[in-house]
Amino acid sequence: MASRTLLASALTLLFLCLAFSTVNAAPPTNYDESKVPQYKLPDPLVLLSGEKVTDAKTWVSKRRPEILDLFKTQMYGTMPTAPRTMSFQVTSTDKNALGGKATRKEVSIHFTADKKGPRLDLLLYLPNSVDGPVPVFIGHNFRGNHTVHDDPEISFNEGWMRSGDGITNNRATEATRGTSASRWDVNAILSAGYGLVTCYYGDIDPDYDDDFQNGIHPLFLKEGQKKPGPSEWGSISAWAWGLSRGLDYLETDDAVDHDRVAVLGHSRLGKTSLWAGATDPRFALVISNNSGCGGAALSRRAFGETVKVINDRFPHWFCDNFTKYNEDLASMPFDQHMLIALMAPRPVYIASAQEDRWADPTGEFMAGLGAHPVYKLLGQAGLPALAPPGANTPVTGTIGYHMRTGKHDVTSYDWKQYILFANRHFKKK
Repeated sequence: MASRTLLASALTLLFLCLAFSTVNAAPPTNYDESKVPQYKLPDPLVLLSGEKVTDAKTWVSKRRPEILDLFKTQMYGTMPTAPRTMSFQVTSTDKNALGGKATRKEVSIHFTADKKGPRLDLLLYLPNSVDGPVPVFIGHNFRGNHTVHDDPEISFNEGWMRSGDGITNNRATEATRGTSASRWDVNAILSAGYGLVTCYYGDIDPDYDDDFQNGIHPLFLKEGQKKPGPSEWGSISAWAWGLSRGLDYLETDDAVDHDRVAVLGHSRLGKTSLWAGATDPRFALVISNNSGCGGAALSRRAFGETVKVINDRFPHWFCDNFTKYNEDLASMPFDQHMLIALMAPRPVYIASAQEDRWADPTGEFMAGLGAHPVYKLLGQAGLPALAPPGANTPVTGTIGYHMRTGKHDVTSYDWKQYILFANRHFKKK
């Protein structure tokens, strides 16, 4: 009798657990356009007071700062300025790298006077075929500088190394050298007369949630503060901050044309490149590759990855204030078309992949389209299309867009478009 009672209690407990988990389970991922909810986007040219912006002066003096502040305090988090103790150290230079095609340079950016403290290591490849300062692409990499090319002279990053999406203590090894080379078309970049500058995002902030006890965040905590406040920087803001520190160095390097620096990133680092471009107008051109939710894709479409899902899975990426919109997107006074608008009048390129539905290619295009009125107000071409183009059919104005065939990745096709886009805008200078 006791065993029956125990079995019944266990079954009841199991039923309640299953019922509870069903009630609280995340809704299924939507990949059906017919199930995209009806939504109304905030007008990027209407102030919070309701006043319509009709001239460039009002955009620059009022509306742009207003939008930027919304993203700072409600999504990505405010970030500090560069530390006064920051210094640059060129650690290696080879003018005959890659068989004489490039000059390879490695630079350490130290954030404190203590050289053993946090630092960001840059890898530069500059084409030897170009006389004078060269334009460059700069972007974070996911797995260490040594992974972008099989060049045996690239130094290993010494800190935490990412392996998948888990928390690891991996260290860089020869076995991983050049393993991400397919995402960095170094030959095409150099042949087109551009330089490549890359750095490992884990140098700035290891990509896992530990309440910001590692990386650079502890350097900027106020007295008595244990973690960033609700409106202060998460990891994406920190990674974007790191790209700006890379640009600080580039401005001191006579071999680089620091007026023609394009910032780019893929996936979560595409979100980062957009935020870096929004917060730092020194980046002359901005590229987002498959950045999805929290990047170029409209949040209100709730297609693929959603705000709630991204906040639940990666609570360290954004500031804590962003979580209040998990279940209430309609109250959010911004959406990602307004992030794209923050680049104006500078050129920005948005790239999607046909099979990357998680990142919502249509939502990425629609964000570019939603930014078009701002570019038009500022006398720029904006996005020359009203509907998403077919696969492998780029549309390029001051806003560029393509959706290539294939999956969530960076390919030589993508790099071809980025180089053409940069040629179009940088050669005007």
